[in-house]
Amino acid sequence: MRSYTGVFVGNLVFIAVCCSAAPFFLLVGYSAWSEYPGWDWPALLVAFGLVGTVMIPVLAITTTRQEFARITRRHGVEGVRTPYGDDTFVMWAPSSQQGPVRARLVRADVLEASLVRYHPDGESTFTTHYGNYTPDEFTPLIRLRLRVYDAEEFEATGERRVPSLCLSAITAGRLVVLVDGPAAPGARRTVIPDWPRSALLAGTRTCRVTDLEGRTTDVTRRVERQLQQMGISREAGSVAMNGDTIDLRRLDPHTAARYAALAACPEEQAPVSEPGEETRWLANQLPGEKAAFGSVGRRWSRRGGVLVRARFLEMRARTTFQDHGPVLDTVLRIQPADGTPPFDAARRLTVPMDYLTVLHRTKEVVLVVSPNGVSYDVDWARTSLLAGITAAKVIAADGRELPLTDRPDTVWTLMNLLASHGLSNPSPVLDLRERRMRAAAGILMDACA
Repeated sequence: MRSYTGVFVGNLVFIAVCCSAAPFFLLVGYSAWSEYPGWDWPALLVAFGLVGTVMIPVLAITTTRQEFARITRRHGVEGVRTPYGDDTFVMWAPSSQQGPVRARLVRADVLEASLVRYHPDGESTFTTHYGNYTPDEFTPLIRLRLRVYDAEEFEATGERRVPSLCLSAITAGRLVVLVDGPAAPGARRTVIPDWPRSALLAGTRTCRVTDLEGRTTDVTRRVERQLQQMGISREAGSVAMNGDTIDLRRLDPHTAARYAALAACPEEQAPVSEPGEETRWLANQLPGEKAAFGSVGRRWSRRGGVLVRARFLEMRARTTFQDHGPVLDTVLRIQPADGTPPFDAARRLTVPMDYLTVLHRTKEVVLVVSPNGVSYDVDWARTSLLAGITAAKVIAADGRELPLTDRPDTVWTLMNLLASHGLSNPSPVLDLRERRMRAAAGILMDACA
């Protein structure tokens, strides 16, 4: 398990080697200045060397803070914000292509999806682009086969650039598309996915409606109602969402009445993911940290370090990227291990691409807590395993294989037991036949029952 100190020392050594000329100039300038005090060029060398030498630890600290996003209570959310419930998730994704005004907004199901290309050349460094757009090199190109529900159903196949924040809509299998062209059978039609609305329809972003009497209804994954709401919003020129809630009391009477009329037709929630998820599973095709039960630092474990779960409440797109994922402004709700009330922390994090593909199923992350309970570090290997990006499995002492698919609570229990016993397992397979596991094999097996 990487430590903040270890990352800082590594960055300090690397930057010191790259900027080794600065201390050299400082020594040469200081030596020359002592011998020739009336000359100007030694003073310039000293100034240049001093600035360069001071920048070495500054750059090391800045790089480490970006790479190792440590969370503390100092990152607590400040100011007046929308009060988020525990089941709320708000997303601000890059805007999508609007399409022609006459285009029809309809639903499309993803029948098949496969990665065509994602090859950024940033070499895992932070790359920032200016302007409100996402560059192609950081936007995966996905080949999609869609079933579009227009006046008549039809299939459309093609390659699309999918914003990383909206990848979960592909896995969920429900998209919102704009269809242009005649609706006659066999006619050529243009299909343009609307990615932010697709994330809403997929259930990645939660959605609620507050009626004129102040009552709030959850319409997340109410597909038909959401499609009609999107149509009303498009005709009205957009309807603002306060957090994840549309308040009809803030709309003009005509639009509010149209929204209110939709409540007369109750609708069951659609499934979290449409059937055939295996044909559009992109998580194993996109970069991210390898899922595992996690590494354990013996000193951290002996001193009482623990794991806690947190939940994303908010994600906001930025224009900075790393090869394995975008850098996002996030808000996390953290439940401290000492039983004190949860607190919300705002932190800028690099979120792996493979985790973003399952964001419709889970918003949880695993945090490694320092022994003194002051700082929290996101553990993406454990988070990926808990999210089900890779199937977890236990091999019993007698050789039996126990799959843990769709058993996140069991996976979480095993992670904590391994951490408390100081046992690392950097793999999604927990083999209890190994000698180092024998002391804890019984309690680990009981957790799988």
